[in-house]
Amino acid sequence: MEIEVKLRLPSSAAHERLSAVLSAYHRRTHLQENLFFDGPNAELASSFAALRIRFYDLDSRCVLSLKSKPQISGGISRIEEQEEPLDPTVGRHCAADPSRLLLIEPSDIIRRVREEFGLGGKGLVCLGGFRNVRGVYEWSGLKLEVDETLYSFGTSYEVECESSDPDEAKNLIEGLLQSNGIEYQYSEKSKFAVFRSGKLPG
Repeated sequence: MEIEVKLRLPSSAAHERLSAVLSAYHRRTHLQENLFFDGPNAELASSFAALRIRFYDLDSRCVLSLKSKPQISGGISRIEEQEEPLDPTVGRHCAADPSRLLLIEPSDIIRRVREEFGLGGKGLVCLGGFRNVRGVYEWSGLKLEVDETLYSFGTSYEVECESSDPDEAKNLIEGLLQSNGIEYQYSEKSKFAVFRSGKLPG
């Protein structure tokens, strides 16, 4: 179970302000490309699951993930997540020909996609995806991820923090934002849900 605080920033100005406030705590910046896959009849989405390949930093790393049973409320997201490393070259081949994904062995994720979601004989399609610029900061004992997410229909901004004590983490992050006059709202959708909706959060 992945448990994260997710707070949406309303503008590029708020994103820039937070990045400046946290500049002394910056550790790295990742360039991410996210591609999503499903069966021809949306078998995964209809079961509240998402299959993703994420490429990092110009294909220096690649991760296959399966997320399911998402819940988000009050700025705290809970989702079942399974991840496996994937050779970036294999990932690119799968992006070009999604049927190759089902041939990856050994992979517990692909086994689940074939068996649990019944896609062994149906194949997969690529839904497209989005890019994300993620600044990683270590602040007050937390790892903050400040995101600028570039969809085909616009750009959104968010701060995330994975934590075993999300309520305490949320209180600390809200205090940081409030004390620096940075507007925010609780995120109500995952990035994948925003992508699927085709429009930025209101």
